[in-house]
Amino acid sequence: MYIKRNIGWGLILRYAWKNLIFFTLYATGIFCLYHYLGWTFIDVPFQPLSVIGIAVAFYIGFKNSQSYDRFWEGRKIWGGIVNYSRTWAIQVLSFIKSDDTEFDKKMHTQMIHRQIAWINALRVQLRQPKSWSLTENRMVEKVFDRHGERNSSCNEAQNYVSLREFNDLRKRVNPATHLVKNQAFDICALKAKEIIDGFQEDQMQSVLEEFYNLQGMCERIKNTPFPRQYGYFSKLFTWIFVLLLPFGLLDVFEEDAASGPARIADWYLFLMIPFSVLISWIFTTMEVIGDNSEDPFEGRINDVPMTALCRTIEIDLRDMLNEEDLPDPVTPKDNILY
Repeated sequence: MYIKRNIGWGLILRYAWKNLIFFTLYATGIFCLYHYLGWTFIDVPFQPLSVIGIAVAFYIGFKNSQSYDRFWEGRKIWGGIVNYSRTWAIQVLSFIKSDDTEFDKKMHTQMIHRQIAWINALRVQLRQPKSWSLTENRMVEKVFDRHGERNSSCNEAQNYVSLREFNDLRKRVNPATHLVKNQAFDICALKAKEIIDGFQEDQMQSVLEEFYNLQGMCERIKNTPFPRQYGYFSKLFTWIFVLLLPFGLLDVFEEDAASGPARIADWYLFLMIPFSVLISWIFTTMEVIGDNSEDPFEGRINDVPMTALCRTIEIDLRDMLNEEDLPDPVTPKDNILY
């Protein structure tokens, strides 16, 4: 998630430089054909293009709105994970009380640390790329590779569970699911020892059920690609519009040039190039913004900052255990919070 109020032009150019070069060369080529080679027949009336532009703008607007909904739903889900993790910790600390303080402390640490393992295991699973995952140009990909947040290690849970439990998790298809299952087994064992009563068991199991609900919501977004009829045709219609745009602007600026002083007529027509580049960049940028919000768990610039949220949960839960040497909050990398 990008946290700086204003996006730097260096980052903007990383995304846009190829398109800007292409649009400039493309518009310049059309201008040269029209002005120097006399191909005056290539201009087209701008009115049909304006209709296409309005339709494309509406289509992109719908796509961006739905893409943002996916991101915002993902952020709300992780907000629920933060809140229920704190609820789980307070239940563990307040419900598990016996005459054996050492046993209580062991169970508190084990069950709260396993919760930290669960959030990190879930984060790692959600960061794994799918076949439809977005791939940026090389300059943008180099930034993400340098930050090293997209391909997280599968060993994220190793520091929070026993070696035996971790070795079992490594063989599982969905480690996060089994971590919640192990929590449920511990609750059953505590009930059998009469350390917690039936009402407390029911409350703790309800929180585990909510963890499964939240995990399932994340997996629903992760495993369901943005409908391609919107993603693909939005891009297709945008490029049809920007490729036709210079021909329509010839018609517009030709009229301005004809009505102005003769000595600056050529300059009027030349303005077609920068305006064509500007309008094309605006439309393609709007389209790319939607692409970058489709999948909110990929570890990209506009995605849910799961690493930072996991660290926030870890700090809170370990502080509840009165542990010392708490980790520092995650800091942004090049103004990107992962």
